[in-house]
Amino acid sequence: MSKSLIIVESPAKARTIANYLKDDYVIKASVGHVKDLPESRLGVDIENGFMPQYQVIKGKIKVLKEIKKAAEKVDSIYLATDPDREGEAIAWHIAEELKRPPKKIHRVLFNEITARSVREAILKPERLDKDKYEAQQARRILDRLVGYLISPLLWDKVRRGLSAGRVQSVAVRLLCEREKEIQSFVPQEYWTIQALLEGNFPPSFKATLARIDSKKAEIKKEEEAQAILQDLSLCSFSVKEIERKERRKNPPPPYITSQLQQEAWRKLRFTAKKTMSLAQRLYEGVELGQEGPVGLITYMRTDSVRISPEAVQDVRQFIVEKFGPDYLPEKPNFYKSRKTAQEAHEAIRPASVTRNPETLRPFLNKDQLALYDLIWNRFVACQMNPAVYDQTSVDIQAGKYLFRASGSILLFPGFMTLYIETADENSEREDQEEGKLPDLSIGEGLKPLNIIPEQHFTQPPPRYTEATLIKELEEKGIGRPSTYATILDNIQEREYVAKEKGRLYPTELGCLVSDLLVENFPVILDVQFTAQMEDELDKVEEGQLPWVQALEDFYEPFQKDLEKAKVEMQDIKGKGVPTELRCEKCGAPMVIKLGRHGQFLACSNYPQCKNTKEFQRNGAGGIEIVQEEPVQETCEKCGASMATKAGRFGKFLACSNYPKCKNTKKMLINGEGKLEVAQDEISSEVCEKCGASMVIKTGRFGKFLACSNYPTCKNTKKIAPSGKGAEAAPSTLTGENCEQCGSPLVYRQGRFGQFIACSSYPKCRYTKKLTSAHREGRETPEEQKEKPSIKKEKAAEKKTREN
Repeated sequence: MSKSLIIVESPAKARTIANYLKDDYVIKASVGHVKDLPESRLGVDIENGFMPQYQVIKGKIKVLKEIKKAAEKVDSIYLATDPDREGEAIAWHIAEELKRPPKKIHRVLFNEITARSVREAILKPERLDKDKYEAQQARRILDRLVGYLISPLLWDKVRRGLSAGRVQSVAVRLLCEREKEIQSFVPQEYWTIQALLEGNFPPSFKATLARIDSKKAEIKKEEEAQAILQDLSLCSFSVKEIERKERRKNPPPPYITSQLQQEAWRKLRFTAKKTMSLAQRLYEGVELGQEGPVGLITYMRTDSVRISPEAVQDVRQFIVEKFGPDYLPEKPNFYKSRKTAQEAHEAIRPASVTRNPETLRPFLNKDQLALYDLIWNRFVACQMNPAVYDQTSVDIQAGKYLFRASGSILLFPGFMTLYIETADENSEREDQEEGKLPDLSIGEGLKPLNIIPEQHFTQPPPRYTEATLIKELEEKGIGRPSTYATILDNIQEREYVAKEKGRLYPTELGCLVSDLLVENFPVILDVQFTAQMEDELDKVEEGQLPWVQALEDFYEPFQKDLEKAKVEMQDIKGKGVPTELRCEKCGAPMVIKLGRHGQFLACSNYPQCKNTKEFQRNGAGGIEIVQEEPVQETCEKCGASMATKAGRFGKFLACSNYPKCKNTKKMLINGEGKLEVAQDEISSEVCEKCGASMVIKTGRFGKFLACSNYPTCKNTKKIAPSGKGAEAAPSTLTGENCEQCGSPLVYRQGRFGQFIACSSYPKCRYTKKLTSAHREGRETPEEQKEKPSIKKEKAAEKKTREN
């Protein structure tokens, strides 16, 4: 029993640590949480101090059994899960299951998974942190109470399958409020005036009208702009004042979680979820040839900008060697974290500054390298000297009008040699566009070459991107570093929020649910209350507040709202939301109902009247019926007219005699950008089952052949590409027979790749997976000859990388 057991969450982390410790330790991975609240019930005893009823997660029984078996053979157990609340909860639950004396179980924390940090942590183990565990437990119970008590209410009142989340619902509320601001926004006209001027020396330059009679220039109408132009035509222009100063731009601090997610979106268009997944891999370890798996960055869930003294010393030495002494400040740059930051953690930085992105290029994929490049550049830049600009501002007098021109020149790039924040890139371009001003002197006369008025309109607030929403949540104190990616993922997965051209917007379903929750649960959907709960969870972690007290502070107002909502929440599922619109068929009021593909207008006189309409919100947030586009198509099955409808996959034609006739036709956009009926293309193939001609159709997975006698005959075939158009893909025989009916087996192509199926389908639905023998059997002799040479090339390439 000389060895010790180390338990981590992920197999990748286990491999990296094993690479450092070799055979001295047994290392096991829990693969995430091993215990949680039950799925089928609330699992919280509210009457008995909110006591949670944890149980082993289904699928983790085998994992726990292996860990327990390994624990029986060792003297010491080291719980090395992540250094945050979730990691502490995993460690706590494993310790509970092992039931070993406290002196036999140690807690070790890795801020970075390097050989030095792993060995140091094991030599200086800590105890399990009860306060941190209880903070995680309180958050888990809070989220369970909201999810399991509000969601059934939404099922009864709106639609089955909906769910609510304590923090996610607040995020959706922010998006809905922004969307309402956009819809209600009324653009305001305004004008600007620029003068192109020339002094005694080139170049010419532009100046913008800034003040009129010592007041800020505000031009609202074209008439005002034209009157000013008339005045300026009689004025002489001269330099009134020149101000020259040196401007310093300081480097940004190293990344914290939220800033990394924001910058990864701005620069790389990575979602928060993708960013965290890539960062997790870089933290846990990546294979570096003969070195084996190595952790490349520090822990990626942090709100602290603290840097260890050793890392500061290493990067300062690197800056001198790589960029020269001019780029190194006399003293290390110091950055202050937020008040709520956990200073026990470091900022996100490379584990070793000497591993620059270029040296890792052979070992990282494109996305991993791009993210590592961001982290490495930002960290090195944060300890470099500021950028220095020579900035000039000139005031120009023309009668009662004051124009202003400015320009700047980059004298010393400093940290900008290596890194420029995306938010600042635009401003730098603006500086360059302003350009260098000519040599001017006070009192110098200027010649107006052109005076240009320009009309503008105020713009509505923009929709949130993932970056700006994370920033908003962070500024309002909603959520914490470990939750932002989950929040964004959940609200999109639940179809409360969608994304268009990188910008988030609430769906009709999202706004409907959000409005109902805000109306019936004003306290827990309040932004300040949610932020206050985050502060209380922080206090639990710091040992300043009992976790039960935090839950009681939440549950008391929540319970009152819940009981009230059960009675007063509007029942949309049965009755719908009333509107002022009237049904054109029977005159009854139209109501908003929630269907499979979103909201729609329906007659309140249903089922006597089954009239439905699509609707959209106008600029003021009101409801407008979407007019059905007139078409001249007639249903070939019943003779009724066809109408344009919108479905999950776009617009289509449907018989107006629905539901008696359910005939539909697909529509597509033609070369002129107009919608037209998609015509089935007749192929040369004949259906072998009924003798009718086959037509080419487009389905979810592309084009295919279908019998024109559908739905009487439902025969279909795959299409293979051909130089002369589409033709039926031959069903290649495998040389085997079906085990169930004896018919020949053929190769088929499905959603997840090739498989083997019975040729008598659909009478016989027998299928089986392809084996390596099948794949080799399908290769041509040329392909089989090529395989050994490909293997040799890959082996040679690997050997070159290792050398």
